Amino acid sequence: MSPFVMDGNRRYARMNHKQIPQGHAEGYVALRRVLEICLRLNIKCVSVYAFAIDNFKRPEDEVQALMSLAQEKLMELCQHGDLLEEYGVRLNVLGKRELLPKPVREAIRMAENMTRGHNRSILNICMPYASTDEITTAVQSCVKNALAKDDVDLRISTQDVEDNLMTSKAGSPPLDIMIRTSGVKRLSDFLLWQCCEDTQIQFCSAYWPDFGLFDFVPIILDFQRKAWTM
Repeated sequence: MSPFVMDGNRRYARMNHKQIPQGHAEGYVALRRVLEICLRLNIKCVSVYAFAIDNFKRPEDEVQALMSLAQEKLMELCQHGDLLEEYGVRLNVLGKRELLPKPVREAIRMAENMTRGHNRSILNICMPYASTDEITTAVQSCVKNALAKDDVDLRISTQDVEDNLMTSKAGSPPLDIMIRTSGVKRLSDFLLWQCCEDTQIQFCSAYWPDFGLFDFVPIILDFQRKAWTM
């Protein structure tokens, strides 16, 4: 699995004297571009950090613009003959969906249903997401399952937690390489459990709307070089 922290849309917009919503819209164009690159490189699972739970603290007009963009682009991605159909990509939206506006939840439901039969690749869009919330929810599910079985011992293993993570339920493979754009060097509560000792973390200085093939290829080559020497 190759996850992306799609960072830098707002700074990209300011640097180019554009409105913040335009920066996010160009971030979506970058997502399509990078997803197609991944699929052509035979990367079978891509996860993107689209909207953090904490992002609801941003200005109301920006949040509303992001929700409208998400609703529009979720359906666009799944149109007949579009990228997900061409490459057989199943779409999963992972996160605390109940926090999203009803029209966005409906768009998610329709988009997931439209790609449910696709089985060649996976796209996980994480929104609204926080790794700490994912882990907490997984532990709660473990306890609930144990109580349902009258398991008075209530021992929870790491495998139990892992089996109940959103990524596991979505059928995602282990995390190989994580990429964050914009030069910021932190994980920002994204896939913390999934980052294991074998995960390579790469930070790229390009803002997400600018990220493309010439940024991605050196990262992939470095990943392969390190994998061969392990």
